[in-house]
Amino acid sequence: MAKNLKVTQVKSQISERPNMRETLRSLGLKKIGDSVVRPDTPQNRGYVQIVRHLVTVEEID
Repeated sequence: MAKNLKVTQVKSQISERPNMRETLRSLGLKKIGDSVVRPDTPQNRGYVQIVRHLVTVEEID
């Protein structure tokens, strides 16, 4: 299992439900093109699963 996840927002959050906007915010994403590196934990995997249609994910070491 990778040690970190690189999460990049690729779609807008404008037409999404408020809980998905909050999930993006909790990941640290504010606008299209933003990327963050987060530890590969079950909590972060759950966040990514919720907004999987708005982001791309890369596993990095």
